[in-house]
Amino acid sequence: MDQIPAIARVFAYLSLLTVGGGMAAFPAMKDEVIDVHQWLTFGQLIHLYSVGQMAPGPNMMMVASVGERVAGITGAMVAALAFFVPTGILTFIVGNIWEKLKSWPWKVSIQNGLAPVAVGLAVAGTITLGRGAVTGWLTAVVALAVFFATLKTKINPALYMLGGALIGVAALR
Repeated sequence: MDQIPAIARVFAYLSLLTVGGGMAAFPAMKDEVIDVHQWLTFGQLIHLYSVGQMAPGPNMMMVASVGERVAGITGAMVAALAFFVPTGILTFIVGNIWEKLKSWPWKVSIQNGLAPVAVGLAVAGTITLGRGAVTGWLTAVVALAVFFATLKTKINPALYMLGGALIGVAALR
């Protein structure tokens, strides 16, 4: 229970970094959860993120799993609330202001400036995740194959996840 305030602080902070999606917060999440607080190992964080990707609903609900590992059901609830409430409130406020500023000349410039920031944060998150998930030649081949297949085909990503799971069972025990 003594970790509850830290969980609230960490996930409230991380929620404000999710410009461009949850992956944008992944490098800071790795730093906070693994390096600063030592709540999980990198492998455990990658596992929870991967499960969050497969589960229905927002993929960042995996923060509840982190909170649960640290402080049980109370930790799960605090992590989820701390992660989703601040950005929900901020989105509501900015959305209302943004609508009132629809004729403001700086609006398009701000949008054009934030787009590459969102992409950069998402790419940084992807690279951070990749450093922990790609652990050898076989995982590198799988990652590259899925990357190029995703660009060239319209195959349902769930099939890639199933294929990755089967490769994991067969070759990466």
